[in-house]
Amino acid sequence: MESQATPLLFAPPQPPVRLAQDRPCILGRGAGCELQVPSREASRNHAEVRFEEGRWVLRDLGSTNGTFLNSERVEGVHALRPGDRIEIGGFAVTFCEVEPGFDAERPAPERVSAPPSDPAGEGLRGDLAEIPAFALLQVLELGRKTGVLAVVSEAAEGCVWLEEGVPVHAEAGRQMGFDAAAAIARASSGSFAFEAGSAAPARTIRASVQELLLAATRLDGGDTISGTSSS
Repeated sequence: MESQATPLLFAPPQPPVRLAQDRPCILGRGAGCELQVPSREASRNHAEVRFEEGRWVLRDLGSTNGTFLNSERVEGVHALRPGDRIEIGGFAVTFCEVEPGFDAERPAPERVSAPPSDPAGEGLRGDLAEIPAFALLQVLELGRKTGVLAVVSEAAEGCVWLEEGVPVHAEAGRQMGFDAAAAIARASSGSFAFEAGSAAPARTIRASVQELLLAATRLDGGDTISGTSSS
């Protein structure tokens, strides 16, 4: 039985790559790859993700430097779970499954005046370990969603408001605006909730999701969204 969730690969600042069950997704340095890996340590056709026997799997394609899944070298075929991190030549790709309709454009419901008070409350919610905040922001941008994304995590606790997929305001602790949104984008554990149609209390951000994620990778001198952490 086919999964109703939409399987996607995330490697920001590149746009998400939607997986298809009838063909493999090749990851590598080659121009013909469905997901290009900008690393000299990557082979031209490095690895593949495909749908096989009712599950999504990862396979190394005889690469020179190997493919890693959650820091373990891949030998043979490995089944993928939401939130799994594929590592190729110091570049990270995250596998996620998105609920039906979350990444599709649709009219926003009647606006409300306040963000959700608790990301564990009613509405669309989930686990950041299965779909981290940076991936959520890319999905919301893809679907041109209007509303507020609330995140509770050790990395950051706060909200990002979006209008048609564009971030317009964020609050996280004492931070506000672009810096708050960049901090929230780094959250990869905890919980989230998205409330469609919630209006931003102010406009403090004038940047795209791509610019936001680029800034998030530079926080603390690391590159934990699309690559390995700096020591």
